[in-house]
Amino acid sequence: MKTKKWLKMSTALTLAAIMLVVTACGGGSKGNTNEQTGGTEGNNNETVTLSMMHPWTSPNVDNDVYKARIAAFEEKFPNIKIKQDGVAAAQYKTKLFTLATANNLSDVNVVWPGADLEPLVKGNLLMPLNDVMSTWEGLVREDALVGFAANGNQYAIPSKRNFVDIVYYNKEHLATAGYEKFPETYEEFIDLVKKLKEKDITPIALGNKEKWPLQSSYMSTITQRFAGTDFLERVVAGEAKFTDPEFVQAISVIDELTKLEAFNVDANNMDSVQAQDYLIQGKAAIHISSATVDGRIRMSNEAGDKFGIALFPSVPNGKGEANVSAGVAQYGIGIKADLDEKKKAAALEFIKFFAHEDMYMELAKAGILVPVNIELGDDVNPYLKEMYELTNQASAPVFDAIIPTNVAKEFENGLQALTVGRGTPEQVAADIQALLDKK
Repeated sequence: MKTKKWLKMSTALTLAAIMLVVTACGGGSKGNTNEQTGGTEGNNNETVTLSMMHPWTSPNVDNDVYKARIAAFEEKFPNIKIKQDGVAAAQYKTKLFTLATANNLSDVNVVWPGADLEPLVKGNLLMPLNDVMSTWEGLVREDALVGFAANGNQYAIPSKRNFVDIVYYNKEHLATAGYEKFPETYEEFIDLVKKLKEKDITPIALGNKEKWPLQSSYMSTITQRFAGTDFLERVVAGEAKFTDPEFVQAISVIDELTKLEAFNVDANNMDSVQAQDYLIQGKAAIHISSATVDGRIRMSNEAGDKFGIALFPSVPNGKGEANVSAGVAQYGIGIKADLDEKKKAAALEFIKFFAHEDMYMELAKAGILVPVNIELGDDVNPYLKEMYELTNQASAPVFDAIIPTNVAKEFENGLQALTVGRGTPEQVAADIQALLDKK
């Protein structure tokens, strides 16, 4: 094959760097299953069934890749069956931790890094992968692995890299309101919202039925803008509080947008996919969501060029920079601890096959950001390149990757209450600080 050009993107913070390397084709593929196992697939006639719980139920392009990879594994290893338990993303973590409390995890589980991994590690519920980490040496980036590691052990391998706070906007609608590009300051952003309202265009498509969008896609980045990149870590360490003025100001953005009627009226009855459709169909000018949904909004959309991408603007007297996006390595594949030897061997066979260069390649071709160094062809989607360019400056943590799950859930409830005119930013902040203090 002909030589490919190098594409390198990097960020400045731990868990923020992503590199997409385009190198010469040819040579062996890292993590090749036959090489790892000596080509033993099919040698054992006894069927082993592994249970696997995952949140890949929505029609996103990455979910299709994951499920196709599971099917390919079962075809290659006919004596290992994967019994899938697909749980909607909004309910997934609740079910995961409920099962964890009862020591009843599935054999293979999709897990999240940081705060969400901590209770699983403390409960000795996941199997360390240290003995097989050479499988991913040189493939999966160290800065993507660190969120799934604790106490010197590696507990999961990430499937993708995501930025949760991408601003998608309809170029025509913005032009109608007098803006040729997305605003760079908060004052201009609010002015845009008001002018869109004057033109009878819904400013922002919000699908908050699942509650996480305001917490994750909005408040991760808005918190960074007002309070700084390290604010959430300082809160967890007891060096800052949610009641600090900067964080209350950040929450006030949701309150202000609500009072300006910036969101669609059915925001709390609409899920995140429906909100994407709202933007795609031209019913709203802006939608704030993850980098993953660019697959639907632009990459697989014949009218994709109608939409631009941006980051949330700078804010007055903010402690954070405006070129920072909230990102995290996601969908770690972990194995339940204390499996019997046959299930353990089958589960290791599965994770090696699943988190393989081929899978990351398929994700990248589908327009998904990946936390690895991989070999790609010349047909890299230009929208994907644009996404890398937008997010390669620096990264902030995602709210619910740092803050304990029960606190994040309470925050979601408080934010949703604000959107229907109940409560105040100060009260929301006080409530979640009080809950955090109980830990």
